[in-house]
Amino acid sequence: MMSLLSKPVRVGVDIGGTFTDIVLETPDGQTSTKVLTTYTRPEDAIIEGLLSVCNNAGIAASDIGMVIHGTTLATNALIERRGAKTALITTAGFRDVIEMRTESRFEQYDLNLVLPEPLIPREYRYPVKERLLADGSVDTPLNPDDIIELTKDLKAQSFQSIAVGLLHSYANPVHEQQIKSLLAEYVPDMLVSLSSDVSPQMREYERFNTVVANAYVKPIMASYLERLKARLGDHAITAPFFLMHSGGGIMDLESAAAFPVRLVESGPAGGAIFAADIASRFGLNRVLSFDMGGTTAKICLIKDQKPKTSRSFEVARSYRFKKGSGMPISIPVIDMVEIGAGGGSIGSLDAMQQIRIGPESAGSEPGPASYQRGGTRPTVTDADLLMGKLDPNDFAGGSITLSPEAAMHSISGHIATPLDLDQARAAYGMAEVVDENMANAARVHAVESGEDLAGYVMIGFGGAGPLHAIRLAQKLHINRVLIPASAGVGSAVGFLKAPFSFEASQSLYIRLSEWRQDAIASMLDSLTKQAQQFVQSSVPDANILITAKAYMRYVGQGWEIPVELPSDWSSSPDKETIMRMFEERYSLLFSRVVDGLDIEITSWTVLASTPVQKTDPSQPARALKLETSASIRQMADLANGEILNAAVFKRQQLSHGSIVKGPAIITEAETTILVPRGGLALQHDDGTIDLRLDGHMPEGDMEGGDDHA
Repeated sequence: MMSLLSKPVRVGVDIGGTFTDIVLETPDGQTSTKVLTTYTRPEDAIIEGLLSVCNNAGIAASDIGMVIHGTTLATNALIERRGAKTALITTAGFRDVIEMRTESRFEQYDLNLVLPEPLIPREYRYPVKERLLADGSVDTPLNPDDIIELTKDLKAQSFQSIAVGLLHSYANPVHEQQIKSLLAEYVPDMLVSLSSDVSPQMREYERFNTVVANAYVKPIMASYLERLKARLGDHAITAPFFLMHSGGGIMDLESAAAFPVRLVESGPAGGAIFAADIASRFGLNRVLSFDMGGTTAKICLIKDQKPKTSRSFEVARSYRFKKGSGMPISIPVIDMVEIGAGGGSIGSLDAMQQIRIGPESAGSEPGPASYQRGGTRPTVTDADLLMGKLDPNDFAGGSITLSPEAAMHSISGHIATPLDLDQARAAYGMAEVVDENMANAARVHAVESGEDLAGYVMIGFGGAGPLHAIRLAQKLHINRVLIPASAGVGSAVGFLKAPFSFEASQSLYIRLSEWRQDAIASMLDSLTKQAQQFVQSSVPDANILITAKAYMRYVGQGWEIPVELPSDWSSSPDKETIMRMFEERYSLLFSRVVDGLDIEITSWTVLASTPVQKTDPSQPARALKLETSASIRQMADLANGEILNAAVFKRQQLSHGSIVKGPAIITEAETTILVPRGGLALQHDDGTIDLRLDGHMPEGDMEGGDDHA
């Protein structure tokens, strides 16, 4: 690993829907900036930001030793249906799997329910005669002549990408591999994705949809990554280039190009890693991570200083908060809820004349009305400006001058006048709606995860996160909110703290009553080598940690629970130990075990990762100082909209032990922190602002050792 880190200068790059965040890390500290995202050529904003932070840090771009990148491009391509022209080759009789879905109704009583359209229309799905059985044995052999004949149609249609998803290929990939070899020979210009490579897991709908999504975004991501690599080279940045993946780790460029579907949640994953690092620093075991940018808000539960993870998630939900209304993607992912609630989210009135916010966003082009870049519809940023939360002359470090008049005109025309409200109340109404949307998402996510948010600590970050974290905490009855240093670019900072990792998975169905020791040991050994190979391709000399999980259930149940295998599993997986661990885990989740039923394992995963950097614990302040400010700004009270006189502080003027009493506003280049009336804020040694909504700061908390509010 040291060979890659011979130059101690690293850069984290996060492309968001509105801003592109750049963080430069040197031995002397961090330098960061935010630039507006350039939609048509995202690499332009990256280069602009890189040159800016290098200039601010006084270094040459050629001094950069590593670039770690996260992007929403794959996500946006899926949501906006801007992917490549893609075909699906599948087993005869199963071409409609991605359209039939699971036949469940996510909105049971909606008689006009419309299911999301599949990414690939029916005429571009090609059935082939072949059949594997569930145990991987061949029932009907594949005829190579059928594939050769099929390539004529593929050429005639000029497809850019091909997805191959055959029934039971997770158990035996032989037919998919035969098809790939023939396609490489007869249509070499078409990119090919195999479901046995992308997501070798049972359940054909999820697996087919995942390989289709991978193929759909593969040409776009490959082109973008090549362009970005070339642009970096034009500026003498020849450093190793890595990407953040959805599971919270880092992968190399080649792996990212082969499996771009693993980049779908890469930006939000960096934010969760950032929040977990802060939780570790303050010894917090129950944390709600809240990341709000210009386009979306992301909420994630962090237990015992680790983000909650999952094997699948949904993208592009057509019904807000409704499971089953989106496209399922079966990949390792940090489990979070993401909604269209950001600074650029557009406000409107529905048929009932109620205020609605998002999910449509003004983004960076044209941006909120107050940006004066052509936007005319009211956004959350415009409402925040009229409420006094933002300084129009000091937004984004002064790089963007906001226009209160434009915000006022927009909110007046679209919200205030139709509702017969003054502009201040309309702005407050917009803020309340977006905050309630996020609070509702957090409540649903907590309930679905079996968690009670009472006693949780919130960590707020993202460009708009600190602006809305306090009101969100009030709604969720959370008393303590931490706003870390570099909160405005938190996801990009998280990239620099993430480990190199890769998770390999395989479906191998086994009942404990029919334990197959040799088959299990061989399969786990193969997964371990596969995962290690991916990590070693990025960091050849790294110390690699291995973690294995079995996904288990009682016979007759429909879904599994993950059970982490003991550290010595590789030498001798033990049936009795695994059964005991499953029963302990099942009892923890459901408060009981089921006697008399056999237990089965459906899938196995092996995660290879480099060790996570340990964070130094926060140190208590030796002396506390109550800060005062001569600068005052009028701001609407977050709870009721009443106009208050709030003291204004620059964050860089505060020091370890500084205390600010609310109502107050703490400004910095990348975000703004609000201290509510009756609240209190303490700055810690690492620059983290520790907010207490009730104004009480217990001595023990200042020492960073208690995770209770």
